[in-house]
Amino acid sequence: MSKRVLQGVVVSDACDKTVIVRVERRVMHPVYKKFITHSKKYAAHDEHNKFHAGDTVQIEESRPISKRKHWVVLENPGEASAGRGGERSDGEAAPIAEAPVDRTAEPAERGGDAA
Repeated sequence: MSKRVLQGVVVSDACDKTVIVRVERRVMHPVYKKFITHSKKYAAHDEHNKFHAGDTVQIEESRPISKRKHWVVLENPGEASAGRGGERSDGEAAPIAEAPVDRTAEPAERGGDAA
């Protein structure tokens, strides 16, 4: 049986080796047909205390670690938390992408008389 993997946002990292992750899901209301956002908080094990409030992480179901902890933060969350604060892992700031130049907006007359 495969383990469930959920994605959420860390809302608290106050405890040692534990983070609280809020997972949101969207469900349609049975009568009004509007989408409602439900959220639930999970306590997840963070062995090296490397995730902080605001990080987007993936958590995986695991054996019971304590009374409330049955989830583990995945070691490689991918690009989820890499964009935090605009820094790279080597400490340098990420380069800012320049806006593309629109070449079609140039004037139709080139090199002619400027009237």
